[in-house]
Amino acid sequence: MAKKLDSTLKNMILSLAFISMVMSAALGYVYLLTKDPILETAKKAENNAIMEVAPSFDNTPVAKEIDGLTFYEVSKEGQTAGYAVKTFTEKAFSGRFDLMVGFFNDGTINQIAVLDQKETPGLGNKIMEPKFKDQFLNKNPGTWKMQVRKDGGEVDAISAATISSRAFCDAVQKAYDSFIKNYGNNSNITASADSTIKGE
Repeated sequence: MAKKLDSTLKNMILSLAFISMVMSAALGYVYLLTKDPILETAKKAENNAIMEVAPSFDNTPVAKEIDGLTFYEVSKEGQTAGYAVKTFTEKAFSGRFDLMVGFFNDGTINQIAVLDQKETPGLGNKIMEPKFKDQFLNKNPGTWKMQVRKDGGEVDAISAATISSRAFCDAVQKAYDSFIKNYGNNSNITASADSTIKGE
């Protein structure tokens, strides 16, 4: 009886080990199949966001990694027109979301696009709606207090989603602060990657 139990236990362990190996191999295969399409989709979304938020441009922007953010300088007829900055916050209700913020040369916000977010549907995910985003447009964080009104700022928070609203402000402020620090004094920054997009 003991030998039969030992045999059964060994067979179960071997079966579980085999199943685990097959599942691991299958997951690895699926990952390899989907990795490149996912990266390509994310890059396309990022390029579209640059087109959406940056002031009008006719150059091929170059990505520059600064302070953990990604900057794209855009120009028109050889003159710098502004910047698109990929920024993020980890203070959201979901933990993190990513934005692309477009600035004119003086730091005034041109447009903002939400790249990735996992906020609560019907509440926090309203950060994507024009009613919330558009209040930031043509504002300069150097003179406009970018905090929700509850905190003494000038931003109208989303009803029942103050955390998401605060996080949005945090991401935009982070982009502005880095922009001013690195470009406000004409700092030279080495390019790290190329983009393949063109402006209108």
